[in-house]
Amino acid sequence: MAGNSQRRGAMRKAGTKKGAVVGSGGQRRKGLEGRGATPKAEDRPNHKAYRRKEFVAKKNDQQNRRRKSDSDNEYVAGRNPVVECLRAKVPATALYVAIGIDPDDRVTEAVRLAGDKGISVLEAPRAELDKLTNGAVHMGMALQVPPFTYIDNHELLRLAATSPSPGLLVALDGVTDPRNLGAVIRSAAAFGAHGVAVPERRAAGVTAVAWRTSAGTAAKLPIAKITNLTRSIKEWQDAGFFVIGLDADSTITSDQLDMATDPIVVVVGSEGRGISRLVRETCDATVSIPMAAGVESLNASVAAGVVLSEIARRRRTA
Repeated sequence: MAGNSQRRGAMRKAGTKKGAVVGSGGQRRKGLEGRGATPKAEDRPNHKAYRRKEFVAKKNDQQNRRRKSDSDNEYVAGRNPVVECLRAKVPATALYVAIGIDPDDRVTEAVRLAGDKGISVLEAPRAELDKLTNGAVHMGMALQVPPFTYIDNHELLRLAATSPSPGLLVALDGVTDPRNLGAVIRSAAAFGAHGVAVPERRAAGVTAVAWRTSAGTAAKLPIAKITNLTRSIKEWQDAGFFVIGLDADSTITSDQLDMATDPIVVVVGSEGRGISRLVRETCDATVSIPMAAGVESLNASVAAGVVLSEIARRRRTA
């Protein structure tokens, strides 16, 4: 019978009635309030437009990181330069070979050397090689070389000061040709120098070209990057080093280096103007190389080699 509250199960238990019993607590009024403008589809986490935006942002971030990483690397272009770098044991990280390249002896040797050294050999479209080498004539081959790792001047000074033999350092003042830098590094290593210092600005750094010219000795000789050559000269002088600058106008010649057996720093000037005025004034002495009449000057790397050879000779006979 309808409304029979006496039958079993007819009574509703307390607290089980649906809907508001006494009041809504303001929820009904809040439900009538506006929620503002609907967010854009790309701002709603569950919308496909949002997921698409996140994917594009992540992809762009990866491309930017890859582009930044690639900009730190250097690329040697051309078959002959690539083979020379591999022969000189330049610490390359990847060898790029154009897809469909016409192989010759240089390509074969480059791939073999790279494989022997554990360097990745990657095939790439010629358009990508054009981009990596900035349009250089690569002939279907490019070698990726990472940035050189320098030490600081304090570490260079410590290595020279703690050596069993009297310290010998070479500093460069405005040498902008990486081939000259590589040749100076090679001479410094050949004649027993303990390290080379290069300025941070307006000077050549240890690029792949310098690596190749140094015939791999850049890997064996400590090289420091200094921010201020004049300040570094004063630090070397305070540490007991005698600093000489190569200057064609000096009255002291390289065969008069009586101080060669003491700790010494040789400062080599740029290819054109030589050492700067402030550096010349800061050095303890300047030295010239005696030459035949009619010859103006020597290449910076050749001049460094002559003086370093004389220092090494005096130390052997001391």
